[in-house]
Amino acid sequence: MKEDELIRRCCKNNRAAQSELFRKYKDSLFFISLKYCRNEADAEDNLHDAFITIFQKIRTFSRKGSFEGWMKRITIYKAIDKYKEQKPFSIEFNNDILKDSVEIEVENEDSLSLNQFLKLIQDLPDQYRLVFNLYQLDDFSHKEIASLLNISEGTSKSNYYRAKLILRDKIKEAQKILSSKAL
Repeated sequence: MKEDELIRRCCKNNRAAQSELFRKYKDSLFFISLKYCRNEADAEDNLHDAFITIFQKIRTFSRKGSFEGWMKRITIYKAIDKYKEQKPFSIEFNNDILKDSVEIEVENEDSLSLNQFLKLIQDLPDQYRLVFNLYQLDDFSHKEIASLLNISEGTSKSNYYRAKLILRDKIKEAQKILSSKAL
């Protein structure tokens, strides 16, 4: 079934169309949920909540831009809403932190799998993980992130910088472990 027809049927609460839409997009939206959630169980809950919202709001899809992009934004916003409910973002911006740029270097690109890298991202503190994903992986600006998370742009930049520092150190540590196992 073509996407337009699928959307039209979902607007009419057609269960078969909703099931098909879920099967078609569940994997890509689950991967997005994994980026923003701490573990698979949270990602599954987020995916479930996202699809409920998608089905409730599908009539509002304006057909401007891609349908998948619209669903991805809903999925990201659902994950962010959960973390905003859990605890406030309290890290303050320190202008001195941003003087040096942090590059994340992977010595051997084959040494870390995508799943291993995803796990390192999931292990970041919530405020760092959200900002890192939004900025680095989903192309949000610091201004958009600040508005979305109710923080200042400076705090967004600071959290991104700190996330990169933590990831750089964790990648180096993981690569040392992998290198020692290879010997």
